[in-house]
Amino acid sequence: MRVTPVPARFPRVTHHAAAVILVGVAALVGISAQPASATPPGIPSKATAQSQLNALTVATQGSTSGYSRDLFPHWITISGSCNTREQVLKRDGTSVVVDSACAATSGRWYSPYDGATWTAASDVDIDHVVPLAEAWRSGANSWTTSRRQSFANDLTRPQLIAVTDNVNQSKGDQDPSTWQPPLSSYRCTYSKMWITVKYNWGLTLQTSEMASRPPASTRPR
Repeated sequence: MRVTPVPARFPRVTHHAAAVILVGVAALVGISAQPASATPPGIPSKATAQSQLNALTVATQGSTSGYSRDLFPHWITISGSCNTREQVLKRDGTSVVVDSACAATSGRWYSPYDGATWTAASDVDIDHVVPLAEAWRSGANSWTTSRRQSFANDLTRPQLIAVTDNVNQSKGDQDPSTWQPPLSSYRCTYSKMWITVKYNWGLTLQTSEMASRPPASTRPR
């Protein structure tokens, strides 16, 4: 049930890339507070995100040849009977109640991508901020299955977040050059999450992420 819908260590990266991925960062100050909600861990400051962005390797976008979601095993058991999805639902929700199998039976989930609040876990997806297919195109194709499993279930960085299901589905495997959260006030945070995940996992920055440029006034200084 929808409750409160709201409209919608490598070569130095170029400033074009910084402009695209950090679009909206400069607008962070002065944004009205959104409804209280849990947030993923490890979201960096603007300065840290900029430093991490500068350290990313720029490479031509790879192919999805050979890609399969099965090569990124998820959701794995995290504790007791709780898997990764269930852990994120508990972390990102409010007043979440689970049954003996760790399935959420009630609670409230605010989706920062679009500003909607939900009371049924079935209306919520767990988004991989950097999609699995995007990771594959950015270097994960050469990883072991064990490393891909760790990436797909990463609870220590801002890689997993509970959001409205159809918003997550509309994102698919797109990068920030073609998809940004509908709620513009969250785009700064989303950009920082994207950067730090790519940085910490040693993924490359693809040319498609430099495809467009925001006005000069919004570029990081």
